[in-house]
Amino acid sequence: MNLKKIFFAVIFWISLTGLVSASCVSFHKGKLQDGIWRAELSVFKGKKVPFLFEVKNANTDSAVLTLINGEERVPLKGIYYHSDTVFIPIESYDATIKARISGDNLEGSFIRNYIKNDPGIPFKAERKNAPRFELPANPTQISIEGKWDVFFIGEKNDTIRNVGNFASKNKIVTGSILTNYGDLRFLEGTVTEKGVQLSAFSGLSPYLIEINFTDGDSFEGIFYTARGQTKLHGKRNYNASLDDAYSIAKLKKGFDRLHFQLPNFEGKIISLDDERYRNKVVIVSILGSWCPNCLDEIEYLSPWYKENKDRGVEIIGLAFERKNDFNYAKTAIDRLKKNYGIDYEIVFAGRANAESIARSLPEIENFSSYPTTIFIDKKGKVRKIHTGFSGPATGAFFDEFKKEFNDLIDSLVNEVL
Repeated sequence: MNLKKIFFAVIFWISLTGLVSASCVSFHKGKLQDGIWRAELSVFKGKKVPFLFEVKNANTDSAVLTLINGEERVPLKGIYYHSDTVFIPIESYDATIKARISGDNLEGSFIRNYIKNDPGIPFKAERKNAPRFELPANPTQISIEGKWDVFFIGEKNDTIRNVGNFASKNKIVTGSILTNYGDLRFLEGTVTEKGVQLSAFSGLSPYLIEINFTDGDSFEGIFYTARGQTKLHGKRNYNASLDDAYSIAKLKKGFDRLHFQLPNFEGKIISLDDERYRNKVVIVSILGSWCPNCLDEIEYLSPWYKENKDRGVEIIGLAFERKNDFNYAKTAIDRLKKNYGIDYEIVFAGRANAESIARSLPEIENFSSYPTTIFIDKKGKVRKIHTGFSGPATGAFFDEFKKEFNDLIDSLVNEVL
């Protein structure tokens, strides 16, 4: 081989290996990598809501990103890419994280698809096994462990009593705040030099709570969301409790039963007069696929129904969705049924607003919360209405709810027609 041929052979080999290298780089460029990531969402007044997520099987079709909040794990699937941008669908809440990838860093926005032209909430993340919050050098010795009366203080200085229930181990704090309408679900954080900081993000609303103790049994704080901030005041109370959840929503005078006729997602009109519900105990769950506390209730009710339906118990869900659009709602509810293995009927009741509630359930007054659960006896009469849901993040309160729920169902099932 002469020198000219050798020269061109070398050039060809360099070009070939360069193409192979470039293709390898292209394969990895713009891809998430497996591991723990620490992320932040910017909320009101530029406050940062930190949270953690884990990526597994990043470069496969089965890639999963799992949001981490205390004991809670929220898997997100269907991740896809365009150029150097990753799209992470949060199907349960009709939202998407859209972020540009630069090595082990992400920067972009959390976009709520249901909001027209949503500008998004600024989002950043870095792949590193770092804590949600850094522990201070001199953490407070006051413990937040236990129950607290928590007051959300409004602009007119009106106060609404809620309950905080917290646990603390090795300066890591977990727990939740319960309201008469539901709970803030899984909060996680650490102690600070003066108090406690907690955050949560499970795919819908990012939360940040900053607390400073004023003495061993009280605190002042601020609750931040994407929309604003609310002042908090807390008093330690080992017997803290909410208003009776069965005393808030009621039947209007002159009514003793419900009369709705609503379409299921096959287009069939469903009512409580149908054979499926006749002479049975019926649980009516007023829900929305967009509602975190509703998802907690569904996670409890779906397996419970499978275990108890042969006792003469039925459940029917009334879905109030973000839009008064049957096809939009069908997509959301079909996904909900699949994700939670729901065997009971769910019907479409319209958009989630006061007008739809009044139209579908004119017999109810003081409706104030998704979920609201209505208990109907074998004769078709409404016996109890429960407002809100205290989910697994609330610890003992969740256990108390389950006992009350099962005791009530047992009593209704054992009644003679």
